Formats: sequence, structure tokens, C-alpha cells
Amino acid sequence: MQKIEKLISKVENLPDPEARANMLALVQALMEFHGAGIERMMELVAESGEPGYEIFDKFAADDLIGSLLLLYGQHPLPLETRVLGALDKVRPYLDSHGGNVEVLGITDGVVRLKMQGSCKSCPSSADTLKLAIEEAIYAAAPDVVAIEAEGVAAPVAATGFVQIGIRTMPPA
Repeated sequence: MQKIEKLISKVENLPDPEARANMLALVQALMEFHGAGIERMMELVAESGEPGYEIFDKFAADDLIGSLLLLYGQHPLPLETRVLGALDKVRPYLDSHGGNVEVLGITDGVVRLKMQGSCKSCPSSADTLKLAIEEAIYAAAPDVVAIEAEGVAAPVAATGFVQIGIRTMPPA
């Protein structure tokens, strides 16, 4: 993905506007072609019934395939399922520090959380827990736009939420 991003950046900075437009149109056409092919492959897998759904689970669990499907809008698991799965994976760590997290909602790619408890003997515990949560969510759901949490021991905005993560780059 990094190589592709670098090449696209070079294309976007070409001095010749016609060459730049043609290259970007080529990239877009290839994306549409690949997207249509991936969508059709997913349809064929789904037509096989239960064995196909097992394959979807394997696709979702594979980092490379999951990222590719996400790029083309074909990820078999909804955003909420991926976020909840990420939190389930990090919960034992949170519990070991006396903390927990609850999902309040997910709207337009923004995950709203309620942080609960934290290790009182660790001054940086809240930050450590926030970081663990953020990393787990972005690993499982790079299409998340932002993570907002209430109940965080930090300066709280007027809304009562502290933004703990903003995606500034498109998903890989």
C-alpha cells in the first residue's frame, strides 16, 4: 500500500495536467475493474451457502485479504462487528488494569465509547488503556474515522467527550 500511495502522490504532482488526469483516470478505471471482479467473486462464494460463509470468516480473519476487501467495500463483517471483536480481544488487558470499555454507539465511522475504571496505582494507566483500545480498534477496523470516549481522566470538551483517535489518512 505504501508503494501505491507513493506512486499516486507522484502522479498527482505531475507537471502536465493532461498526463496527470490520464494517469488518475487509469488508476480509477483499474480500481473499478478490480472492485467489480472482487464483488462478483464474493457473490459466487456466497452462492455456495454455508461453506461460502466459512470462507468469508477466513477472508475476514486474514489481514491482507480483509484490507483488500475493505478497500473495495466488500468486507464481509460489518464495522460494528469488527469493533466489538477488537474490544473483546483487548478486554483481558483492560481487566488486568482494573478497566473496561462499553460501546455507546457507532455512527458515520465514529465510535463512541464509555471508559470504566482504571488502575489507581498507575498514573499513566488511563492513557495506556486508551492507547490499547485505539490500537485494537484501528487494527480490526481501519475504516473507523474517530474514536470518542467518555469517562476518561483528561480534559473533557464541552460535549463531555474526549477524542482519543482521529483517522487522518485513508484506510490502508
